[in-house]
Amino acid sequence: MYAIVEVSGFQYRVEPESVIRVPRLQTNVGEEVLLSNVMLLSDGKDVKVGKPLVEGASVSGVVLSHGRGDKVVVFRFKRKKGYRKKTGHRQDYTELKVSAIKG
Repeated sequence: MYAIVEVSGFQYRVEPESVIRVPRLQTNVGEEVLLSNVMLLSDGKDVKVGKPLVEGASVSGVVLSHGRGDKVVVFRFKRKKGYRKKTGHRQDYTELKVSAIKG
């Protein structure tokens, strides 16, 4: 059984007991999270595709941790002009463990 879930504008393929990293959610570690934006649901035999969401389907999970991703270096320059700019970015994330898929 698996589902395609939309979280903060990104789509994730989840299965029971899988661990996913999503953009930072305002929850505490150990809290239960209910994801109701299910776009596709499959139980191995039947596949339900939403238009855009599957009615009555949801995915529940537990927050394992919060963290920051690896640094992405952004370097901009213009040749022959002496313009150089180097910046970095680290994205905050929340790690979720999927406990159940209901639908």
